Amino acid sequence: MILPRLGLGCMSLSHAYGIPPSPEEGLAVLRAALEEGVGMLDTATLYGGGRNEELVGRALAALGSARRDEVVLASKGGMALVDGVKTIDGRPETLRAQVDASLRRLGVEHIDLYYLHRWDRGVPIGESVGALAELVSAGKIGAIGLSEVSVARLHEALEVAPIAAVQNEYSLWSRNAELGMLDETRRQGVAFVAFSPVARGFLADAVGDPEEFAPKDIRRAMPRFQSPYWQANAALLPAWRALAAEAGCTPAQLALTWLLARGVVPIPGTTSVAHLRENQATLSLVVDAGLLARAGELIDTGTVAGPRYGAAQSAEVDAESLDQTASEIEDAPAPEGEAAASVSATGEVRR
Repeated sequence: MILPRLGLGCMSLSHAYGIPPSPEEGLAVLRAALEEGVGMLDTATLYGGGRNEELVGRALAALGSARRDEVVLASKGGMALVDGVKTIDGRPETLRAQVDASLRRLGVEHIDLYYLHRWDRGVPIGESVGALAELVSAGKIGAIGLSEVSVARLHEALEVAPIAAVQNEYSLWSRNAELGMLDETRRQGVAFVAFSPVARGFLADAVGDPEEFAPKDIRRAMPRFQSPYWQANAALLPAWRALAAEAGCTPAQLALTWLLARGVVPIPGTTSVAHLRENQATLSLVVDAGLLARAGELIDTGTVAGPRYGAAQSAEVDAESLDQTASEIEDAPAPEGEAAASVSATGEVRR
């Protein structure tokens, strides 16, 4: 499957960062994205409890069937809000039901790329991927993706069916993908899609005081935005701004250019048409390789303070961790016999 160089992460239009924009405002962003030539829209069952898929569906309907093939439609399942609780469930029957529900909400008969949003540790990944492969055969989805998985899980999935894409977090300040996944996806011919490419606003220089985040903003639970880590991270911003100015671009554009140079597909999210256009303009930028190398030295695992997730969110994720040693990453066995976990919006892990 061929993906565009840059996509749009649609989550923030309905979910995660406090009070989302109104549906009309969200639809305006999506319409602008399609007008600007954004080649992929990324949504999920989880986002807004299905409202995000409905919003994306409205934008696609406005685009018209004649132009439907201009954009890759990506969604995800295996993680959803169930009675208000974020629940990871990779059972085949759940995935089949969620795909059907996504198709209804999106108003389409076919989803181009469908990810297993999180690996359910209580279900062998081969069973989940096998169910998605059946849905490919049925014509309901075009290709299978995996999100926040490790190299070991990718190998297990590939034994069952072709995998078109892996979507893991990757940016200058989250380098977990460099612990094997980037190399392995290149080896296997699997696209790597980078979510949170501007570090949840940090690399866009869009975070002032984290204490001012909305009450339900998910960044409130992320250590890097909390004291004492935040103070150390904020101290990097003056030099980051100066480097972007030297490159002749915005901080967000520099962060995206660094990723594009690595051959991955960033999917920045935004609620602003102006920021959407700023992101798209990155595709025409040329930044000196030496300056990009300096960007990678300024914002790196050795300079960024704090883990990317707290304990509850870390429990959901299978991707390699910078807290692991190289031998642990290589030799770690798949957990056996664990019950599937669900995680509430307040961060409580429930079994």
